[in-house]
Amino acid sequence: MASVRQVQVTFDCAEPERVARFWCEVLGYVAPPPPEGHATWDDHNASLAPEDRDAWFACADPTGVGPRLFFQRVPEGKVVKNRLHLDVRVATGLVGQERLAALESECARLEALGAVRGRLLLADEENESCQVMQDVEGNEFCLD
Repeated sequence: MASVRQVQVTFDCAEPERVARFWCEVLGYVAPPPPEGHATWDDHNASLAPEDRDAWFACADPTGVGPRLFFQRVPEGKVVKNRLHLDVRVATGLVGQERLAALESECARLEALGAVRGRLLLADEENESCQVMQDVEGNEFCLD
């Protein structure tokens, strides 16, 4: 039996490129070059039928370590809480006020990119503090 070596995380969204570019900024990821034969993504989109334009976008970790993120346009809007979310690890190994300061600093940076601040979950006996957030289309994620 073959073992899985890579994973891609796929987001359903209304505006794939907008959401992908947000996540590029969050994670330090990069967008791929446009398909062969096209100087820009706008050139590529112009070559497609209107219903196929802006249907998807992707981004990847430039180091090759993290998973590729794929964003696909879907007709329906987000209705309920995500069943799966990303934890963006910005305070690994930090505790107490030092952890809260790191979470707050990253939260402020992401709000400037269009993210929305949610609840701050304070540390308890089992878990360290984390900050719940939403991306530019309302998908939940945590700063951890």
